[in-house]
Amino acid sequence: MKMVIIGGGPAGRSAAMEAAQLDAEVTLIEKEHVGGTCLHEGCMVVCGFNDVVRFHEDSKNYQKLGIISQEHSIDYSEVTRGIKQITGKIANILKHETQQTGAELVMGEATIREGMVEVNGDEYPYDKLLIATGSRPFIPPVPGVAHASTYKNVLDWKEIPPNLNIVGSGVIATEFAGIFSSLGSKVKILCRNQFLSNIDPEFRDYIVKHLLPGVQIQENVQVQEITPEGASTSQGPVEGKVFLATGMIPNSEIVDGMVEIGSKKEIVVNEQMKTTNPSIYAAGDVVGTVGNTPVARREGVIAARNACDVSATMDYRLIPQSITLYYPVSFIDSGVENSEDEFDVRIRGSAGPGSFWHALDGETGFTKISSDLETSEITRVSSISPASRTSIPYLAKMVKDGYKTADFDDFIETHPSTDAIYKLLHFLSKYG
Repeated sequence: MKMVIIGGGPAGRSAAMEAAQLDAEVTLIEKEHVGGTCLHEGCMVVCGFNDVVRFHEDSKNYQKLGIISQEHSIDYSEVTRGIKQITGKIANILKHETQQTGAELVMGEATIREGMVEVNGDEYPYDKLLIATGSRPFIPPVPGVAHASTYKNVLDWKEIPPNLNIVGSGVIATEFAGIFSSLGSKVKILCRNQFLSNIDPEFRDYIVKHLLPGVQIQENVQVQEITPEGASTSQGPVEGKVFLATGMIPNSEIVDGMVEIGSKKEIVVNEQMKTTNPSIYAAGDVVGTVGNTPVARREGVIAARNACDVSATMDYRLIPQSITLYYPVSFIDSGVENSEDEFDVRIRGSAGPGSFWHALDGETGFTKISSDLETSEITRVSSISPASRTSIPYLAKMVKDGYKTADFDDFIETHPSTDAIYKLLHFLSKYG
């Protein structure tokens, strides 16, 4: 079976390796760089910046405590150069890893006609085609919008902007606000509606107060025009660079007219990642589901298995999610509506690896678990701590597999740890 995959990001690459291991003849086509947005412009770029930010914030805290005397300065050009160097190295590893499975990697821009993909003048016939072309920033129709930046431009900035106005209210806006506020920019977040509206209100308040303390957040504001000097808004003018974090739009144009496209430009698929065309599958950001890298990878695997006649279904329950700030903000939600038997427990973070030197100022994080006392089911978990990004995915898996609060009575943790989840589960287990 010949399978052609267009897009070398998380979904496409995972699909290529899975299909090759299932003995398909796989051709993976990538237009720009293997690793996709996540590696070169998104998650890993944020990770690189955030490591620098954590060091910078820690050094300021150690100076305040009298542990060190030197105030560090940051060379932005060296940060961006280093991020590009590291992501380039990772991309080479990903290429090697993909090719080792037997998949052929072709660099170039693809065009499709029924049963055939053309790249650089060469033709690649297929039995099954997977579209994993990702997404791009949505650019709102605002006068002067060409003067604004997005996450795609950040590594090309020559310096840290003195004033940064971020238009948006979600995860991307939050992460870049945290980064550039710490690096020295005066940051404003301009929200059309409510800031982080999908986050537990207690955690939204904690983020604003403790993780974005220098950031000014304006809600219910409309940007009317963007200029090189700033922007005019419904709440008055703002000065400085404008950064758009106004959502994403799927790159579905390549199969327009071949498969069903939804109202938000997403490729419509079923739980097997099949499109309305029996020979075409789609996965990752282009299908407009959750929009994070682990989900894209899983969708790619599911698509590859079904394309290879191995039945598999995508499960979107209890997807672990996170926001990258000084402490990661991680959460899962079962989607079950609140009931009268639901019980919330909360605890402040503890001192441990990554938070020890914040025990004196109380900036150690916050964790909350919601549980149904009648059924002992864990319904919602949110955690802000150095360990939360690691703990939450395993908990999500356990909850999906039927674990209840009583099952954690004999749980033994590692020590020292900043994970507060096990403490709350120990407490809840007495009621399970």
